[in-house]
Amino acid sequence: MLVNADSIEAVNIYQSIIRPVLFTGLKADPEWLHQQTLSALGWLDQTHRQPAVHWLQAQLAATYCLTDDRLAQSVWGLDFSNPIGLAAGFDKDGVASGVWSGFGFGFAELGTVTFSAQPGNPPPRLFRLPLDHAALNRMGFNNQGAAMMAAVLQQRWGAARRKEEPEATRHQNSCLPFPIGINLGKSKITPLEEAAADYVGSFRSLKDWGDYFVVNVSSPNTPGLRSLQAADQLNPILAALQAENTGQKPLLIKIAPDLEWDAIAAILESAQKHRLAGIIATNTTIRREGLSTKVIASTGKAVQEEAGGISGAPLRQRSTEVIRFIWKETHGQLPIVGVGGIFTPDDAWEKITAGASLVQVYTGWIYEGPGMVRRLLEGVLQKLDERGLTSLSEAIGLNE
Repeated sequence: MLVNADSIEAVNIYQSIIRPVLFTGLKADPEWLHQQTLSALGWLDQTHRQPAVHWLQAQLAATYCLTDDRLAQSVWGLDFSNPIGLAAGFDKDGVASGVWSGFGFGFAELGTVTFSAQPGNPPPRLFRLPLDHAALNRMGFNNQGAAMMAAVLQQRWGAARRKEEPEATRHQNSCLPFPIGINLGKSKITPLEEAAADYVGSFRSLKDWGDYFVVNVSSPNTPGLRSLQAADQLNPILAALQAENTGQKPLLIKIAPDLEWDAIAAILESAQKHRLAGIIATNTTIRREGLSTKVIASTGKAVQEEAGGISGAPLRQRSTEVIRFIWKETHGQLPIVGVGGIFTPDDAWEKITAGASLVQVYTGWIYEGPGMVRRLLEGVLQKLDERGLTSLSEAIGLNE
């Protein structure tokens, strides 16, 4: 299989020059760098019809997109050109929703968005752990609210998102096709007993704009949120959302990696009871075992003393174990989106063969750079070739 030389060069430049400058040389706050990056990408999206920007986006797609029929599959009645998605948390307000396909992603998940706009937790609240290829965040669902996201998406996509434009126009400068998910969280000001109404309010505002929706009850950074994973609190939320879901949008739930097996099994029972479309496994972890990082340099505190969830390489094994458990418990009948610690093709392949139909990246993309998605896809294709498989679907759950 041919490997794209441009993608290799982009990876080398990012890892040898750009990343050291961003991570170490500038000594800038990681959240500030994230905001600057997102602002630039948002500008690209807002000005996508300008000839110069249109040309630039076409160059991005030519460099980073890889299209191969063996990578494509249909999940929840949605067509995915490849299984690698951008995880929730990067584009919280959907300001760059039209850009992500140009970086090679097969789908993107916007949010987490809450019904009420909220600033999130006090900064500093995002930290890199380079020794562990990880990040620690306690953002706290900072976002502009569901109504604002709906307005942003309406302005970008029009009243009937991507359905009134001609096919050729709709998919220019992208890897076709490109589903968009929206991750829903609970507003911090909303009492836990009123969580169902809060989630429904967000869904009602956004149900015309997402191709699938995710119920996030697993972030460690909103007080009490993880308690909503318990069946007696989760069932009313799912029932209320499905009652509102007259358009039958795929509805998923994102779970924590720190749950015991019986708690995960109980969530699977609720998922099946309420006809959920799938599970996202997993969110960040509150565990700190095995980290090489002992002290957060910017705060001077021990990593064990810093609140927040860990993402990246330390999460890799546990998230895969959870995927494998869900696959076995559901006999492969409930689609799984695997997320946590994906940096290499081997990481992605491990989650797919454990039972994930799709996978998502975030921390790995920050560490590896914009050429990462193409590199992952090239590696997955190579593994399909080595095993004589003709499609990605044949690899799902293969090692189980």
